[in-house]
Amino acid sequence: MLTDILPFRIELDTIAIAGTSLWSLALYLAFSPVSEWVILLLNRWFNFAERSLYMSKSEFEKTRQARESQNAFYASLFSIVPFLIFGGLCNWGVELGLGRSWSISMGILACMGSGVYELGRRDGKSSE
Repeated sequence: MLTDILPFRIELDTIAIAGTSLWSLALYLAFSPVSEWVILLLNRWFNFAERSLYMSKSEFEKTRQARESQNAFYASLFSIVPFLIFGGLCNWGVELGLGRSWSISMGILACMGSGVYELGRRDGKSSE
């Protein structure tokens, strides 16, 4: 279907995409305090950048709550990007070291391990 529209062929490496996604999820779970910190910094930066677009203070204050909510949503979405980059590097390292067949298996194991770690971390935090 896509080849009917485009005059060239697009090749996607599905193993690399799956491995990168699994590794980025594992890193996102394992380093959840870092992800919260990245979200906070991005939210601050988005609010600061948007504040500079308005000339009058009254116009800025009219839609402040809606814009801050939208910026928080965008910050949470864009906080995934550094973990995707590091997940791609981890996937590439596993492919280089152990071979292509191990990249998804190690990604699944990393997701399970970091999920258990995150559950334990949250349980320990709530019992304090």
